[in-house]
Amino acid sequence: MNSIAIYCGSAVGNQPIYAAQAAALGRELARRGLTLVYGGGHAGLMGAVADAALAAGGRVVGVIPEFMMAREWGHQGCTELHVVETMHERKQLMADLADGYLALPGGFGTLEELFEVLTWGQLELHAKPVGLLNVAGFYDPLLTLIEHLRTEGFLHLAGERRVVAAAEPAALLDLL
Repeated sequence: MNSIAIYCGSAVGNQPIYAAQAAALGRELARRGLTLVYGGGHAGLMGAVADAALAAGGRVVGVIPEFMMAREWGHQGCTELHVVETMHERKQLMADLADGYLALPGGFGTLEELFEVLTWGQLELHAKPVGLLNVAGFYDPLLTLIEHLRTEGFLHLAGERRVVAAAEPAALLDLL
């Protein structure tokens, strides 16, 4: 594994531990020599993980749509910054550049990106691992829902096994 796509919020959320763990993940990716692939933003958890990875000497590849660059949401310090036309192109390029996927706390966009790669995995369009950085139990309700989907017969065992979760960045990367 050489690169990890990170899906996370463009906000920092209500608990300081979210940004602290995003930064810890950025440092850990750099320490392990893993390239961070992410949405290319400078704010929120996206900015925290990218800034920490860069400060630790890591390689950071951002992928951002033109309309977000026009609003000056792009991170100017990335090792590489790909500017694409659409959100669909952004997601596809991030998926193509990554050997695995991690979701940190975030909102609808984070969940949408997470569910897309989970769905692609269930359809056997990729066999890449997917993880949840379950900071302060943020993803506990989702993990409960995933178990409910499985017990109700809506998830295949292979797709369910592609999701791993841990509260600490190093432990999560070890699981991948």
